[in-house]
Amino acid sequence: MRPRTAPLPPLLLAAGLSVLAGCGTVTASDPPAPDHAALEARARHAQTRVEHVYVTEAEGYEPALQSAGVIGEDGFRIVYVGKDGDSVTLSAERRPFRAEECVAGPAGGDGCEAEGDGWYRREGDRHAYLRNEGGLRVEVAAPLTVPRGLLKEAAAGAHRADDAELDAVLPESTGPGGAVERGDLPPVGDGAPDNSVGASG
Repeated sequence: MRPRTAPLPPLLLAAGLSVLAGCGTVTASDPPAPDHAALEARARHAQTRVEHVYVTEAEGYEPALQSAGVIGEDGFRIVYVGKDGDSVTLSAERRPFRAEECVAGPAGGDGCEAEGDGWYRREGDRHAYLRNEGGLRVEVAAPLTVPRGLLKEAAAGAHRADDAELDAVLPESTGPGGAVERGDLPPVGDGAPDNSVGASG
């Protein structure tokens, strides 16, 4: 006959349940929020500022993270790519758009028109929505093959990135004082992108 196991005293039983519950909470908890100071350091490595990082959503398009980086002096640009190869480019830089730059053209052709709190501009085979916000020129541009309605929605949704979004799109730095890790630079030479013409001309 097996010896009977004595029941745990109520206080020990309660403590054990509390420990188990605590372990479950740790396992199921969300990942810690990104450190904002670290995000600012990553932005500096990318030669931009966290307040210049804008993101958006465009149905059927995904951010190409290797495209995320500086534009102008300390602005930020990121490209969203669709399955069909079309792309939508979002940029924010300290180059406000002046109303006098908006010169109306012929209907259905190149030109510019005020729309809402900003402007819609068409030039050549591209079109864009622009607005000024917080001293920045926020522009969402794409080839004309991207429908104007989709472009307008992406422009309306463009907003300053929060910490989670910053963590998702800012390039990782190689370490203190290191250069930004980028995938479009050759391993030798002066570090400029390789734009040489192939054998086909």
